[in-house]
Amino acid sequence: MTLSRQPAATAPSTLAAPSSSLDSGDSAIDLSSLSPADGEDLALETLIINRLEDDKAQDIVCIDLRGKSSMADTLIIASGRSHRHVGALADHVLRALKDAGHGKAKIEGLPACDWVLIDVGDVVVHLFRPEVRAFYNIEKIWSVSATGTGHTVSTN
Repeated sequence: MTLSRQPAATAPSTLAAPSSSLDSGDSAIDLSSLSPADGEDLALETLIINRLEDDKAQDIVCIDLRGKSSMADTLIIASGRSHRHVGALADHVLRALKDAGHGKAKIEGLPACDWVLIDVGDVVVHLFRPEVRAFYNIEKIWSVSATGTGHTVSTN
């Protein structure tokens, strides 16, 4: 998986993230533009996306919200095949977060499992059934395709 950030104007030092299936134009992370909190967010994003990939989540998208919203820095959106799959994805992400020391994540929507939201502070995860995701179309709200700030994770 490769996560990328928008590069700074002058960036002498970059770190190549581990390659996998996250597509974006730039596969390097500019260390000079990352604050310690950004590095923590990147590790958190990687943890969540890896867990979702391991659990066969579909259509994983990571949206950078820095400069667009104060509610979070990153939005991760994924789909599950059914109510049970969405519930299992949420449960496994919560366990991974707890094991990594982020046990105070807030969660909404677990009983129905149509749309489950996990708020970890600077990273917010939305898990949907495909029909519900198509109806709410969160990616369009944040104009992912127009700005190029979203990264799609291809699941094989």
